[in-house]
Amino acid sequence: MILTVTLNTALDITYRVPALTPHASHRVTDVTERPGGKGVNVARVLAALGHRVTVTGFAGGATGCAVRDLLARAAGVADELVPVAGPTRRTVAVVDDTTGDTTQLNEPGPPVSPAEWSNFLHAYERLLGSASAVALCGSLPPGVPVGAYAGLVRTARAAGVPVLLDTSGEPLRRGVAARPDIVKPNAEELAELTGSHEPLRATQDVRRRGARTVVASLGAAGLLALTPEGRWRAAPPAPVRGNPTGAGDSACAGLLSGLADGLSWPDRLTRAVALSAATVAAPAAGEFDRRTYEHLLSRVAVTAEASAA
Repeated sequence: MILTVTLNTALDITYRVPALTPHASHRVTDVTERPGGKGVNVARVLAALGHRVTVTGFAGGATGCAVRDLLARAAGVADELVPVAGPTRRTVAVVDDTTGDTTQLNEPGPPVSPAEWSNFLHAYERLLGSASAVALCGSLPPGVPVGAYAGLVRTARAAGVPVLLDTSGEPLRRGVAARPDIVKPNAEELAELTGSHEPLRATQDVRRRGARTVVASLGAAGLLALTPEGRWRAAPPAPVRGNPTGAGDSACAGLLSGLADGLSWPDRLTRAVALSAATVAAPAAGEFDRRTYEHLLSRVAVTAEASAA
């Protein structure tokens, strides 16, 4: 079983409009609702690939009930979310069908009390006992310690469970120092963490800070991976038009799926890039267009570079 942690779960709402114009009224042509948050998106993609997945984190209020109801319909995903008193947040994505651009609105998460955080830690330690890997994903809701991910990384490592970390800001900085097996920042998060806008230099810096492997998302340019076994770049043959929301989460799912299936790093990166691009082509986060995915699997270019320092 692969465990995904989403401390700031969400109800993802996607609106599609013919064209998004500031200061104007819009007629929405399509609405979708999905259980969301980065780790939940990762879990749904993993389940679609045939893996057993458990999601944990927090859920509360009417929105939390809606998230759990939708999760109950997701085949292959087990719900181990921990109840909180506050309402789960909503995120709203508005997709402009003319340009393909997406405007994202993210609510803050519910405040988490010390007792609720303690309940989560007990659940997390229990779930690690049957986990083959764990993904720690997304932002922290109010009340959760800024060093939370660092502690969760250490707990996973003590249990012998490989851990992937995908967050940003101070939680990322502290989490990297706890020595996660994989860190997956995007270019902006890399620059914020290291002060460098050159991805190779930045990934080397993150490895020196403690991460065993760094896989950087570079948008349409694909992924740059710095591992103990070597360094690779992986990219789709051409940019894919659509909604990029959740593409990074699908890349995480590809990396974890490849780990679970015992794939080499080049094959893991191929899967991650193909899934990421196929998610851009899908209508909502946490989904991927299977036809695009299968088409890209043999077309992703993976280039080996000099061994990592």
